[in-house]
Amino acid sequence: MTYALLITVFVISTCGLVYELIAGTVASYLLGDSITQFSTVIGVYLFAMGIGSFFSKYIEKKLVFTFVQVELIVGLIGGISAALLFFLFEHVENFRILLYSLVSIIGILIGLEIPLLMRILKDKLEFKDLVSKIFTFDYVGALLASLLFPLVLVPHLGLVRSSMLFGLLNVTVGLWTIHIFRNELPWLNTLRATGASLVIILVGGFAFADKLTSMAEASSYPDSIIYSTSTPYQRIVITGGGKEIKLFLNGNLQFSSKDEYRYHEALIHPAMGSLKNPENILVLGGGDGMAVRELLKYPSVKNITLVDLDEQMTKIFRDQPAFSHLNDNSLSNPKVKVINADAFVWLRKNQNQFDFICVDFPDPSNFSLGKLYTDTFYAAVKRALKPDGLLVIQSTSPYYAKNSFWCVVNTLEAVGYKTLPYHAYVPSFGDWGYVLAGNKPVKLDFDYPTGLRYISAATMEPMLSFPKDMQPTVHCINKLNNQALVHLFEKEWGEYVETH
Repeated sequence: MTYALLITVFVISTCGLVYELIAGTVASYLLGDSITQFSTVIGVYLFAMGIGSFFSKYIEKKLVFTFVQVELIVGLIGGISAALLFFLFEHVENFRILLYSLVSIIGILIGLEIPLLMRILKDKLEFKDLVSKIFTFDYVGALLASLLFPLVLVPHLGLVRSSMLFGLLNVTVGLWTIHIFRNELPWLNTLRATGASLVIILVGGFAFADKLTSMAEASSYPDSIIYSTSTPYQRIVITGGGKEIKLFLNGNLQFSSKDEYRYHEALIHPAMGSLKNPENILVLGGGDGMAVRELLKYPSVKNITLVDLDEQMTKIFRDQPAFSHLNDNSLSNPKVKVINADAFVWLRKNQNQFDFICVDFPDPSNFSLGKLYTDTFYAAVKRALKPDGLLVIQSTSPYYAKNSFWCVVNTLEAVGYKTLPYHAYVPSFGDWGYVLAGNKPVKLDFDYPTGLRYISAATMEPMLSFPKDMQPTVHCINKLNNQALVHLFEKEWGEYVETH
């Protein structure tokens, strides 16, 4: 019995940390800024555990009965937590209140578990052995959860199925405890029936997790979802299926097939049309292959290296015909080498230099992305650029986030680049900004391939002009230790969302 209860400590510790990680991940998917979301979720969760531990002293009788009740309740609430957060995101006025309330409830219940178990076991072990073994099993369970979550649970089960699975484990602990103490517990049949009912609910939720997730996400997107998956790095959702296909990462629109050609032509051709016979190209980000599609329009190109963190993203747009046709099967071209790695880490090891480097990352909406817009990162890019090469960076909107846009320009210039900022109108996004940079002053040529739908010498000229309402009011340089750009970006886009 003693070791069975100690194994229970291991299980409930694993479950508790998984619920915490699920809440933080869902919050980062839905609200952005993963560092802030995880920090606040962990803080609230630990505080709630402290409250639960404090109030456990007031439970003086029926310790086993109370422990069973806690396990059944936390199994239900923790098990449905991911699905509940996804479902209610679009339907509650203040999602954060719901999020932190749910985290608090789970945390309080988890905080009750260990103190109750210690008191149940106090007559079976000496105090020093009790404390040693309880916390050993507790910490080992936490280690297992921290390894399972990114390596197994998120990529293979997804968040909804993972929460259902660990809810089942909590309910199983409750049922196992009922079995061990069956001769001591009141309301035995009622507890068994409740536990069995929860097992049925959670097994059903696990079996239909994909449908539940699709139903929850359907209310968040105006068009029907034709593909969705969770990776260790992000939630990928593709909508449409008719004349327009849209890609969303963590709920943020990345492109619409209706007008993405404007974005990608503006990203690639001003630089490529100004270089003399560029051969070796580096693309950082751009796992959808659209930028590579534009690069392959130049006969001089011999090698394109694409470095994108998310292997699932590049597989979708390389291997699935429904989506690979959007990039003209560019990721299957023999000239293209796809490397799935963190660009920040990869650049530090890279020994090659390139004629042209395209930096096509999502906007700096969190610190993980913000590091890819720092002077440290741009210095690493500079080492990979040939002396006469050119670099282009997508740099958010100079209209909606003008200070963020010019912060990118300032950061590049602080590293020693000569810059040429420009902007283009993309209907799905509005006015969008880019920065051309090189080791020497950038001189534009207009030697573009035939067949382009948007970029030309005539359209390029006005793209270089910035009116008064796109001029900066804040001067900053984005450094790795301050991430000033992320704070600017959040403020500017937050103000835009509030007014619209």
